[in-house]
Amino acid sequence: MSEQDVTLKDVEAAAEVLKGAVRLTSLDRSRVLSELSGMDLLLKMENTQRTGSFKLRGAYNKIHSLSDSERQRGVVAASAGNHAQGVAHAATLLDTKSTIVMPEGASPAKVDATKGYGARVILHGKIFDETLEMAKKVAEKEGSIFVHPFDDPKVIAGQGTVGLEMLDSAPELETIVVPVGGGGLISGIAVAVKAIKPKVKVIGVQSQAFPGMYMAFKTARIVPFKAEETIADGIAVKQPGKLDYKLVRKLVDDVVLVSDEDIAEAIFVMLERIKTVAEPAGAAGVGACLAGVVRAPAGPCGIVVSGGNIDMYTLDQIVAKGLEREHRLLRVKVTLSDKPGALKDILDVVALSRANVVKVEHDRVGKDIPIGRAEVTLTLETQNMEHTKSLISALSNARLKYKLVN
Repeated sequence: MSEQDVTLKDVEAAAEVLKGAVRLTSLDRSRVLSELSGMDLLLKMENTQRTGSFKLRGAYNKIHSLSDSERQRGVVAASAGNHAQGVAHAATLLDTKSTIVMPEGASPAKVDATKGYGARVILHGKIFDETLEMAKKVAEKEGSIFVHPFDDPKVIAGQGTVGLEMLDSAPELETIVVPVGGGGLISGIAVAVKAIKPKVKVIGVQSQAFPGMYMAFKTARIVPFKAEETIADGIAVKQPGKLDYKLVRKLVDDVVLVSDEDIAEAIFVMLERIKTVAEPAGAAGVGACLAGVVRAPAGPCGIVVSGGNIDMYTLDQIVAKGLEREHRLLRVKVTLSDKPGALKDILDVVALSRANVVKVEHDRVGKDIPIGRAEVTLTLETQNMEHTKSLISALSNARLKYKLVN
């Protein structure tokens, strides 16, 4: 395979290599998401793939392509999580030792999972680019083979098998929406899809905080930018791969940006309404469609849910904020007399309003609380906006001194 090109033949060869090593994940039509977006949406559930993301495909294809002597030297990779787990598991399956360099702020759950797949883990760097440079140094020092997370033709070909499966499951697809970080997944999918059905639109979705591929696509050159914080660490890549960029410019129809807020809302909706867990990067495509950033009204649209490895603390925040956004979780701070029975008076109002108490925080010694008074913060479950308004009205009618807490 040329270092400057990836073809349908390469993707098809990767599909043969991957048989038995990866799951054939489902492509499911979502009635709920279709109704909410006004489009006919089908989800490619790579969040249910082994290791929890599509990354196993490219990693396995790359390591499988190595010679016996190369495999004996071991492999090294850099990743915030998903590529780490993919390389670690692929290396173990192929009897190769692996070393993974992860950012210092990587999720402890992802670090533990990577170790669990058999890898040695080194923590280095605050952003991915620093982690990547360290991984290259480790590979050079130890004589190991570096497995790039996206800028490698074998990796790209492996990721492209997602596109093959999507068209095989639903040849009627007219649009495919793909999360974009460095570009390995979307470039591989575009290679396969455009060769088989050129009229299918391939649209990339990137985080507003890390718009490297978006800016390169729009300006026809890779340009530096100031990165911001994002919950979508799986696509937080400072610079797209050179080969990926070349393929994206040649084959992809558009690249759009999505906000963290839209990603979080997509995760919340998917969790509650379709009973599936997506990580922030994996939900980027759904977020873009629900927010109207991507429009595909003419025919079926396939969205790649690229991963499901979400940190539980992040998920907890997303659920809480989602409930608040829908007026189903309310925090009220009430000042009352510090005497027996005072708290019961408040709880009686809440009970009569048919709200559910989730949490009670009682403070009588805070520096801003007068002597003889206490402050109670209630976290309450409500049904909807109307129920919330009714509860607030009941608190006012009871002559309680309160304020709402964001």
